[in-house]
Amino acid sequence: MLKQLPKFHCNDFPSSVSFFQLPDAPDHLTELLDLSADERLSILATLLRQGSLQGSSIIILSPLMDRPARSGVMAEGIVLLDNVDFRLPEIKALLALRGKPFHPCENFKEQSPFWCLEDLSEDDVRSVMARSVCAKSAFELWGHGQTDGELRTSLLNYPPQSMSPFMHKDSTYRINVYTFNKTLLFADRIKKIDALEYLPFEGTVSLKTPQHIFCLLEDYGSDPNNIPQHPDYMYFGRWIADGQRELIRTHSVKNRHFIGNTSMDAGLSLIMTNHAKVKENDLVFDPFVGTGSLLVACSHFGAYVCGTDIDYNTIHGKGRSSRKNQKKAALFDAIITDPPYGIRESTRKTGSYKENPKLPDGNYVESHVPVSQAYHLSDIFTDLLNFSAHHLVLGGRLVYWLPIYRPEYCDEMVPLHPCLQIISNCEQTLSSHTSRRLITMEKVKEPEESDSSAHLSDPRFSTYQGHNAFREKYFSGLNKRCGKDDTKYFNENK
Repeated sequence: MLKQLPKFHCNDFPSSVSFFQLPDAPDHLTELLDLSADERLSILATLLRQGSLQGSSIIILSPLMDRPARSGVMAEGIVLLDNVDFRLPEIKALLALRGKPFHPCENFKEQSPFWCLEDLSEDDVRSVMARSVCAKSAFELWGHGQTDGELRTSLLNYPPQSMSPFMHKDSTYRINVYTFNKTLLFADRIKKIDALEYLPFEGTVSLKTPQHIFCLLEDYGSDPNNIPQHPDYMYFGRWIADGQRELIRTHSVKNRHFIGNTSMDAGLSLIMTNHAKVKENDLVFDPFVGTGSLLVACSHFGAYVCGTDIDYNTIHGKGRSSRKNQKKAALFDAIITDPPYGIRESTRKTGSYKENPKLPDGNYVESHVPVSQAYHLSDIFTDLLNFSAHHLVLGGRLVYWLPIYRPEYCDEMVPLHPCLQIISNCEQTLSSHTSRRLITMEKVKEPEESDSSAHLSDPRFSTYQGHNAFREKYFSGLNKRCGKDDTKYFNENK
């Protein structure tokens, strides 16, 4: 059964680089720019004392190719270092939608809060920021340095003709100061802004509605127990665009009229959508659709969505179609799903254990409940990969969650298929002994007859039976180590 779902609303950097910012933590921090400096400082200081914040993360990008005199894009903000693994695949996928490769600068480190990428234009940056939920803001970098002197030299060497359009006497502007891993007093922030008096600003300061926003960003390292007195590095740039963190709030399951035990978090749904490179007019399928959280995120970006589920009551939840005149196609552009793990939802499929079951005549009353039988996790993933290999377009992506028992995990446990190539494998920790991994695969060839027996000739394609014991291992480890707290956390995530 197909059902349409509702639409809801490094030290030494090159002279020309751009920055992105990785996500902020509590959602209300996105509103900080609407507050006064004193109010922002008070909120940040309180959150830091409570241990709610651990600093911001930044992606650094390269020269802006359409404006070679400019220096790029810089990111700012406060973030919790959660879901760090999801950042790189998202940025790569969004760049791929623009037809742009991921070109990191030398000494690139994925876990570092600073990334340097090359060969991107300002339009590329805006396109990524228009989709990314792992990015906070983007700035054009005008200068950088380890000391005030180096920063000043870098800024004074920035081409005046590139500054003048944003500094003329008829313009209005505002300068913000952001710090990574350290809170500054309001008076100290003012001093740092005053120290930039050598910049040729001729316009008028406007704190509420400036035409241009500039940012001084200081990096104090990543160790909250060893914060240096002076920043390790400083950057100054012009704001270009914000990311889409607001979508996490607007698509929150708290605002949904119909949810279930395992409705996916809005942020993760949007990240999965980006990993799958979902775009306007794509046809996206979820074989374990549940209450449709993943498809809601896909429909936001203009995709046609459909899904199936064994739970009659869930699949008949009230809602309106996300699109009229459903797109007709034999193949899917993306398959995005979160299969049941056997914890909060049972792993079952329609079917009978009888040797000669009576075939249905196709006439069902509305209350009909089909006969079901056990569905092992290993079989779920085997069937999911086979279905994707046959029903994805070439280049289409499969994105799904794989639950694992952490003490035993190795990469060989991830299911493989001859027609599908693994693009990324990201971990979300659920407890001390369990986690789930977000697997992204891309179809690289059409299935052949020999693929059905690939597991016989190549052990890599053999089904890993250990997934079938996940439920027992989860509860065994839970009883021994974790108690009730881990149960609550896991239930909230799946």
